Amino acid sequence: MDGVRVGNRIIGAQAPVTVGWENIPRVEGGPVKQFVFTWFQPTVLFALLAFWYYAPNSIAKASTAIGIGIGFKVLLLAMEWFFPRHESWRLTWKELTTDLFYVGLGYTLLRIVDSYIGDGVMIEAIQKHLEWDKFAWFLGLPLLLQAFLISFLFDFGQYWMHRGMHNWYPLWLTHSVHHYITQLNINKGAVGNPVELFLIGLGIGGFFDFLPRAALLAGALGLAISTYQHINVRFNSPRWWRFLFHTTEHHSLHHSQDFEASRSNYTNTYIFIDRMFGTCVDGEAELLGMEGGRRMSIREQMTFPFTEGWKTLKERMARPAAVPAE
Repeated sequence: MDGVRVGNRIIGAQAPVTVGWENIPRVEGGPVKQFVFTWFQPTVLFALLAFWYYAPNSIAKASTAIGIGIGFKVLLLAMEWFFPRHESWRLTWKELTTDLFYVGLGYTLLRIVDSYIGDGVMIEAIQKHLEWDKFAWFLGLPLLLQAFLISFLFDFGQYWMHRGMHNWYPLWLTHSVHHYITQLNINKGAVGNPVELFLIGLGIGGFFDFLPRAALLAGALGLAISTYQHINVRFNSPRWWRFLFHTTEHHSLHHSQDFEASRSNYTNTYIFIDRMFGTCVDGEAELLGMEGGRRMSIREQMTFPFTEGWKTLKERMARPAAVPAE
């Protein structure tokens, strides 16, 4: 397998991948289906932004956002069932049960842990120690700009945390579990070791003051863009969408069985950040996972970073000391 040169790297030498938008299949069907699957994503994005921008205060609250998020994911689950991108990614009851376990973990245990040692707690401690005030002047910015900055700052931090997880072994141990998934489905972003899920959720947005409405708009940006990372549906995304935003195609490459392909597309929302730092590869992959697509059990996902770390430590301690040449 020769692979394709992208910059200074060879992509696809270890596992089959498709590189380049011109080589990616399009949605097949009549004009109505073509129209729907071309403009579905932009329509949802602008509709959500308009809703949160104009919604009265009586309904512009977190509980409404949670309800919309759940309803939207149920809709996308139905789209996965009727319009799968790859049959090999079709959701099974075993996969669905595993996904829902991790979704529940995120809404319960991880949320409790975050309330004690999450980024909000750490930022408050830093501010008190250094006698820093928040950047209150952000409150004077236009509402949509505030929303974009909240979203961008979080994604920028996620980019470097995610990239660090692929380049520093202790962090890779926690993140590697997520790379054992063998298919993309709407809830696969929640699947991973709890330590990694906690780390990837850290952000620096708490250093800034934003209007509550701006936070809701930022959540709408995440819901309408990032949700498609893990989805088994093909869209004919407009060119501008693929240039600015992280797509399913980008993320499937990141989960490819090809090593070099997996070291690309680190962002969660804005792929132009990857373009800025030379880590973006446009394309897609169907064969996902590690060790040839071996699926991990929940038990192994929970313990793998610790057992593998202990194994590596013992191997290094057991190495004989180097003997100088005579």
